[in-house]
Amino acid sequence: MKQLKYFLLLMFLSVGVLGTTYANNLQLDTDPPNEFITLAEFLQGRTDFLNGEFPIVPADEVKKNLKNEAYHIIDIRNEGWFDYGHIKDAANVKAADLLNYFETQISPADYEKIVLVCYSGQSAAYFAGLLRIAGYDNVYSMKWGMSSWREDFADPWINNTQPSFEDQLETAMNAMPEASEHPQLATGKASGEEILKARLQELFEVPYSEFILKSEAVFETPQEYFTLYFGQPESYTNGHIPGSVLYEANSLRANTSLMTLPTDKKVALYTTTGQEAAYVLAYLNVLGYDAGNIAYGENGFKNKSLKKAGSDAFTTKEINMFPVIE
Repeated sequence: MKQLKYFLLLMFLSVGVLGTTYANNLQLDTDPPNEFITLAEFLQGRTDFLNGEFPIVPADEVKKNLKNEAYHIIDIRNEGWFDYGHIKDAANVKAADLLNYFETQISPADYEKIVLVCYSGQSAAYFAGLLRIAGYDNVYSMKWGMSSWREDFADPWINNTQPSFEDQLETAMNAMPEASEHPQLATGKASGEEILKARLQELFEVPYSEFILKSEAVFETPQEYFTLYFGQPESYTNGHIPGSVLYEANSLRANTSLMTLPTDKKVALYTTTGQEAAYVLAYLNVLGYDAGNIAYGENGFKNKSLKKAGSDAFTTKEINMFPVIE
């Protein structure tokens, strides 16, 4: 009997040691149940894009698959722009109706790829992120949006790729904060699946425009934001927004550095094109962080430098003249 008690004590201590770091990182609460922790753990298997490989496909791939019944294109632009010109056989679905469309109007598993299309690729990436988190892992967004499909639609990128702040960038590495408080969720649900469903229903009703941040605002009032660059160290050190902190692939998971994000400031996300950041934004929004996406990413304030570095810069070479249905 004594041996059994000793064995159980050793087992308890071993589990405690293994779980200490993770539990401390998430500031575990057991009474009442902590919705944030429950959801963060549930999302571990639904956020493959946090590894830095984003489900974004180029326009020419979409063009090559126009006759492929395994591809389904969803255009989330407004009805006026859709009527002006859209990709053949694309379905025009409002962003707010996407979840219902997937649940009641189509059989998502029947398709190899479901590609969301918008004006510049930003909002399509955001809602593709939400849909992937919902469990639809065959959803993608089209790179550069309709701006890359045809010249008629290219103004969003052409007009927003100016080198306005290239002389204000810094190259020094900024330290990642210590772990702190996490957002408080109050859906009233208990399981990760139920909490996620409640969060998604709420977020799909919010227009993506609510989460757009202009680079001018971040440069002019940096103290109002916690600016987060999601990408590679070499890109970061080539010039980043002053004060911004580098988070590399997989660094925003619940068991890594997620808890270093503050809850007392808006998190201003950016990546090279902003399309990648839109996926990360979907994840942080689901978890309850106050976050926004810096429009057009680095292209919005250092497009010229990106071109020189051979990075992912938008240029007129990205614009095709593919056919549309009017």
